[in-house]
Amino acid sequence: MRLKFIITQTYKGLRSNLAMVFSVTLVTFVSLLLVGAAMLLQMQINNLKNDWYDRVEVSAFMCPIDSARPQCAAGEATSEQIDAIKAFLESSEMQKYVAEIYFETKADALKAFQKQMADTSWADTMTEEQMQASFRVKLVNPQEYQVVADALSGREGVESVIDQRKQLEQLFNILNRFTLISGGLAAVMIFTAMLLIPSTIRLSAMFRRTETEIMRYVGASNKLIQLPFIFEGVIATLFGALLAIGSLWLVVEFFLQDWFNAAWVQVVSVQDVLLLSPVLLGAAILLAIFASFFALRRYTKV
Repeated sequence: MRLKFIITQTYKGLRSNLAMVFSVTLVTFVSLLLVGAAMLLQMQINNLKNDWYDRVEVSAFMCPIDSARPQCAAGEATSEQIDAIKAFLESSEMQKYVAEIYFETKADALKAFQKQMADTSWADTMTEEQMQASFRVKLVNPQEYQVVADALSGREGVESVIDQRKQLEQLFNILNRFTLISGGLAAVMIFTAMLLIPSTIRLSAMFRRTETEIMRYVGASNKLIQLPFIFEGVIATLFGALLAIGSLWLVVEFFLQDWFNAAWVQVVSVQDVLLLSPVLLGAAILLAIFASFFALRRYTKV
């Protein structure tokens, strides 16, 4: 009997406040969509880190003919300097950091350049003498890239040292800022929902104040009076959460998977959206209960 009464009152409240219920659903949808997007973006950043950090290499470019760097004042790197760098990288001191060493000659560098720039006029303008010999060092632990980079920097014959991780971290920092922006917008929208849901519940409670008074007179508990109003908020926010989950699923399935359909990058999948779904649904329920509790203290208290 009580369950039937609660369901009836909840349905009645939803019908009488359709506009406000739609508003709550819409605000919840936008809020949780931003929350979900921020979480998926952070998942994508973690995927990229896991994939790319393991491939991090430190590249040491040897002095070319016309370098203005102080360490290249003597001119192009000699074979003795190249051999010294190779011996240093193969030394016992560096064994715990260096997993693999690849030396690229000027001829190899020219071939790689011509392959990369095959469709441009630059491919035929460069000569072997203009290229730089270089060492590419694969690391045992990519986290220790700075140790190898510092050890190579400033050595005779080495013009510059480039560690890929530093370049990748700039990209990840930019992506992290987008995550913060999404999270900030989500926080604003959630705050808006926290203001709108109590207003909706209060309006429903005011319209049904006579019924509430009658229920008090016949001995209904405060909990029984409040539950229909709480369920109204929960249902409205759950609809918003379902819309957010559905939108994230559509974007991931029909846009991201097609745009980034490449073997070199692991893109967030529908499974990731499904993993987020309980979080978003739980957040919607907690949001509705928390907001409804404060809204009902005045209008339905015994």
